[in-house]
Amino acid sequence: MTKPIIARCEAKGLRMTGQRRVIAQVLQDSGDHPDVEELYARASAMDAAISIATVYRTVKLFEEAGILERLEFGDGRARYEDAEREHHDHLIDMNTGEVIEFCDPEIEELQERIARKLGYELRGHKLELYGVPRKAE
Repeated sequence: MTKPIIARCEAKGLRMTGQRRVIAQVLQDSGDHPDVEELYARASAMDAAISIATVYRTVKLFEEAGILERLEFGDGRARYEDAEREHHDHLIDMNTGEVIEFCDPEIEELQERIARKLGYELRGHKLELYGVPRKAE
C-alpha cells in the first residue's frame, strides 16, 4: 500500500498549506483521471476559498515532485493520477472520453518478451488504447 499523497509531499519537504492538503485529499480520493477543472470543482466544494490558480500551481508542484503523473489522451486536456498507483494501462473511449484502466498479464508478458528479443531489459512502459464501442451483433 502506498503512502497517502499528503505524507509523500511532507516527506519530500513540500510546504503543505490547508489548501494544498485539500487538493491532495481530492487527488487521493479520485478513482478517475481528473483534469484541473475537475480538481478545482471538487476541491472548491470542500473549501470555497480555493482558486483555480491555486489548483494549477499545486498540480504543477506535485507533478514536479513526482507525486502526480500527467496524462494526455489526445483531447487537449491534461489529466492527473497518483504517480505511485499500481501499474495499469488505459483504454480511451473516443466518443465519450471515458478512460478505462486495465491490466492484462498477456500484454505484460508480450512487452517483456519483445524487449528481451530486441536485447533490452524493460524498465517501464505506458500503453494507451483508443477505441469506440463495438456495435452489438
